Amino acid sequence: MGRADTERPTGASECDMTTFAPVQEALDFLAHNPDIELIELFILDANGVPRGKLLHREELRALYQSGRPLPSTMLGLSIQGEDVEDSGLVWEVGDIDCRAYPLPGSLVRLPWRQIPTAAVQVSMHPSEGLPATPADPRQLLVRVIEQLEADGYHPVMACELEFYLLDQKRDAQGRPQPALDADGGRPRQTQVYGLRELEQIEPFLRDLYAACKAQGIPARTAISEYAPGQVEITLEHGPALAAMDQAVRYKRLVKGVAHAHGMQACFMAKPFAEIAGTGMHMHVSLADADGANLFASEDPAGTPLLRQAVGGMLASLLDSLLLFCPNANSYRRFQANSYAPLALSWGVDNRTVSLRVPGGPAPTRHVEHRICGADANPYLAAAAILAGIHRGIREGLDPGEPVQGNGYAQAKELLPTDWLTSIQALERSGWARDAFGAEFLKVFLAVKRAEYRQFMGEVGEQDWRWYLSNA
Repeated sequence: MGRADTERPTGASECDMTTFAPVQEALDFLAHNPDIELIELFILDANGVPRGKLLHREELRALYQSGRPLPSTMLGLSIQGEDVEDSGLVWEVGDIDCRAYPLPGSLVRLPWRQIPTAAVQVSMHPSEGLPATPADPRQLLVRVIEQLEADGYHPVMACELEFYLLDQKRDAQGRPQPALDADGGRPRQTQVYGLRELEQIEPFLRDLYAACKAQGIPARTAISEYAPGQVEITLEHGPALAAMDQAVRYKRLVKGVAHAHGMQACFMAKPFAEIAGTGMHMHVSLADADGANLFASEDPAGTPLLRQAVGGMLASLLDSLLLFCPNANSYRRFQANSYAPLALSWGVDNRTVSLRVPGGPAPTRHVEHRICGADANPYLAAAAILAGIHRGIREGLDPGEPVQGNGYAQAKELLPTDWLTSIQALERSGWARDAFGAEFLKVFLAVKRAEYRQFMGEVGEQDWRWYLSNA
């Protein structure tokens, strides 16, 4: 027997093993990185928050050989890191240990750390990770992709993530503020596409691109976005699961590099009332088994298959909006004439709609999904997009005619602008239960319900300004 056979996790099938990294990956990494002292093990929870443990170098091999037990509660936490009892992952299962294993290619250096440190991403094992496995966002995306592939469709995706670079210190009123430029000035103007603005953050960009290269993350074009201190960097497209893995690690990397430069990278959907919100645009197409783009067409609106995909995404949009906009703050981003969408709409080369088919050569034809805030979990957002596409293809849905001109002025069926409506829509959706599974929805909805109650129960500065003297 070879090493791969002797070190297969207990109870794992051949199919399971393709999900996780072989022990040789760890041995090779340690041999090539003799200075590494610590390993940051992390898994992504429903809110997209990385949670885990800090291991010593000597513990890495055992992680790859037999996984690592993590408490079931880790995948049922609120965004503030508190147990959500209604998730079913706390008392009724005794906070049982669930075994997670490393993902291939995820063991990388963290060049911004003072102690030589690496990171490795893990995911719950299909059987050894129970009862937490259904709540693992990455496992949900895997299941949705497998269903598409069973019908001969291979999803290709890419992320565009916007973020703000903020000072680690608040202003005199206690509010967040854009980080200082390299020349010591504070960004005050929008200056979208400004080159000087990129030059002023060159030290950060230099280290960010270097870290992306070291971690194998295909970071490409950078632009100064539509607000002071706002930046967008595109990631190259690829197979959907790999693309979302890269988006998750990229977000972690941006935050780490920014911290090393005395800044805070903010992915909050609407950190400032008076200027642009922060989005995560998701680009998606379908390929055949040979990699040919099934949306490719000389027609700017794409193939009939593309139209069915758009029809499915529109039909499932309200039911899955909570996965695109998971937080109370997410809904503050939806404002007219803000480049954030407002309606169930699609169009060709039109940035005033929710689903945009960009221009370009026929082989590049795809859909840009513009609804997600940057606060969304990439795995859950991608799963909802792809499940919607699959629905459109299976049901042969027609999206209607594309919007031409100002989509804001022509908006008819508007997106909900409040958190509770989206929670209730997902809760009532039979389609979502079929697409995502009742076990996942039980945990996710329990988390969101608990957050909603806590958020609405807080009384703060806005309440005092509005009602303290006037009520």
